[in-house]
Amino acid sequence: MSGHIAGKSIVITGAGGGFGSLVARKAAALGAAVTCGDINLVAAQAVADGIAAEGGRAQAVEVDVTSLPAVKELVARALDAFGAVDVMVNNAGIMPLAFFSDHEAAYPAWERCIDINIKGVLNGMVAAYDPMIAAGRGQIVNISSIYGNFPVIGAAVYGASKSAVNFLSESLRVESRGKIKVTTIKPTGVPTTGLSGTVVNQAAGIGIVAHNMPDFMEMVGQMAEGTFPAERLDPEAMDYASLAPEHIADAVIHAIDQPWGVSISEVTVRAAGDHFVL
Repeated sequence: MSGHIAGKSIVITGAGGGFGSLVARKAAALGAAVTCGDINLVAAQAVADGIAAEGGRAQAVEVDVTSLPAVKELVARALDAFGAVDVMVNNAGIMPLAFFSDHEAAYPAWERCIDINIKGVLNGMVAAYDPMIAAGRGQIVNISSIYGNFPVIGAAVYGASKSAVNFLSESLRVESRGKIKVTTIKPTGVPTTGLSGTVVNQAAGIGIVAHNMPDFMEMVGQMAEGTFPAERLDPEAMDYASLAPEHIADAVIHAIDQPWGVSISEVTVRAAGDHFVL
């Protein structure tokens, strides 16, 4: 690392688990002051307590990212505790993959996806905007997905929400150049995150893996059973098959750990041996 994280005040939504908790811990270990926002305060507090136990600085704040006043309060808590909001990581999200034919079961989850994945990201950007402009610098990191790159079956609403994240990110990047830098992170398939638990219809994953679906489901099943070849789960191996969440968190950390004048605007991270995800 290049030493540009120490001393930064970083706000992270969805910090109670998944990518968010990993980013929080890694950033704090490098000297950042972290505000862990999550709708599950118990989970966020556990992350903050773990950071404090390691000698880091962190606080936990309950936040519903679908509410702009709530996200503004999250940012205000970071300002009060740490004097600044240098980086805002809009990480909270859900992935309700489903076909249009699943609409009776999926529609409530689709509505929540729009509220969290689009409005939640927009709220984070808006809440952090004025403090960053006042400070003369800042960084927004938005977690998108390769699902936002092009439309596929089974992911109409989720893909549309991540495409919206891409549009929001790029629009702010152009508008705020020289004032706020914007990074969009696009994870590929990461089966071991809690995000898979928000899928409505597991069969809808076929849109992003296509003819590789049987092989992909076999891999996921073997991983769950502990029978998948260990050498293919070794990130030091060229045939590394399934990206672990920490590699996405490392990409976020890398994007933050840059001089203020250097902006890593877009990152996609894949496992070198992943032939499943298109």
